[in-house]
Amino acid sequence: MRPVLIIMVKEPRPGRVKTRLGRDIGKIAATWWFRHQSARLIRRLRDPRWELVLAVAPDLAVTSRVWPGDVARQPQGRGDLGQRMGAMLRKFGPGPVCLIGADIPGVTRAHIARAFAALGGHDAVFGPALDGGYWLVGAKHPKRLPRSLFRNVRWSSEQALADSLRSLPGYRIALTDQLRDVDTAADLPDHR
Repeated sequence: MRPVLIIMVKEPRPGRVKTRLGRDIGKIAATWWFRHQSARLIRRLRDPRWELVLAVAPDLAVTSRVWPGDVARQPQGRGDLGQRMGAMLRKFGPGPVCLIGADIPGVTRAHIARAFAALGGHDAVFGPALDGGYWLVGAKHPKRLPRSLFRNVRWSSEQALADSLRSLPGYRIALTDQLRDVDTAADLPDHR
């Protein structure tokens, strides 16, 4: 069984995606950026070493023509971000699963391969983001993750990674490459 890479995506609709970025550059521009960034990311991360799955929100968008028809899709389901991430990780397995967002312009197949390789000797892996959060989370045996993994995480804050790490006491955790995710105009590659 191949490892699974899950990309969390939202249907690109103005005011529903990249809202903080939208406050900086406008809702339409933020939606356009997200739609094209997601498409580039999906193309770039296709690889025979892993199965690619899109976790789509809202759930009805699973049939949307926005996403490539040959890529597997699953609805994200209900709950806050942590509940949806935990459910998606646990849904796949028994082997390694990594989950990323669609707003990381610098991620490559080599980054993903290193994250999966880190799971060879660790229970979990995180890809730190420059803002204190993380762009990737993965598990060697995702069905064994504690239900409390993403509880009490201060999302969109510099404590998100630390909060998540605290919820895995006794787990062997690897940290992989640090990358930038895009939340505001200052995070855009052409604004650095």
